[in-house]
Amino acid sequence: MNPGELAAAAAILLGAYVIRGITGFGSGLISVPLLALFMPLQFVVPWVLLLDFTASVLIGGFNFSRVKWREIGILIPLGTLGVVLGTGLLVNLPQAPMLFALAAFVLVFALRSVFNVHGEKPASRLWAIPASLTGGTVGALFGTGGPPYVIYLTHRIHDKRALRATLSALFFTEGLTRIGSFTAAGLLLSGRVWLAYAAALPLVLGALYVGGRVHVGLAPAQVTRLIGVLLLVSSGSLFFKAWSL
Repeated sequence: MNPGELAAAAAILLGAYVIRGITGFGSGLISVPLLALFMPLQFVVPWVLLLDFTASVLIGGFNFSRVKWREIGILIPLGTLGVVLGTGLLVNLPQAPMLFALAAFVLVFALRSVFNVHGEKPASRLWAIPASLTGGTVGALFGTGGPPYVIYLTHRIHDKRALRATLSALFFTEGLTRIGSFTAAGLLLSGRVWLAYAAALPLVLGALYVGGRVHVGLAPAQVTRLIGVLLLVSSGSLFFKAWSL
């Protein structure tokens, strides 16, 4: 990468992991689409996986007593199947179709965030089936599998601190599965990925520290809408890049 791309990557990771420190999720959803504008997905997804896994260890570990383990146990089996499927697609699909699919996925979640679409009615445990299968597949393919899990768990857990801890523990558990799957597929055998991880780790740790202590002067709904606007921009950029390939 040239110096401009290095600076852009650092700024993207800084913003993504400050948000992760505040909310407990969202780092992959924000960073992967933006990094994919100037890096190949087969490099970005394993790189962000390692950084997200580290973040999950730190955030989940500090809130172990608040984790709702019964909710996680229901999501893991089909989530693991989805990870295997998504890894195969990541290795074998060409770049342009993956970028189109990622752009469409991010667009859906962006619109949901901008319009603050949510519900208070508890979700049936049957919704764990599509949430886990979709989350595992999309997580392995794009490194952004959080939204299906987040949507499901926000309708199951209403305590914000318990939700944050449970999401981090879930992403830690799923991250272990993805690390195993990516290693078997050869995606984590590249020295460049590990070098990039080591270089980015101090920045990510600092961003998580800031995010965990920052007091945001906006209402939660306003923060959600701002994230949605950022995702709309990244989705549009991804559509443009995919079209130009």
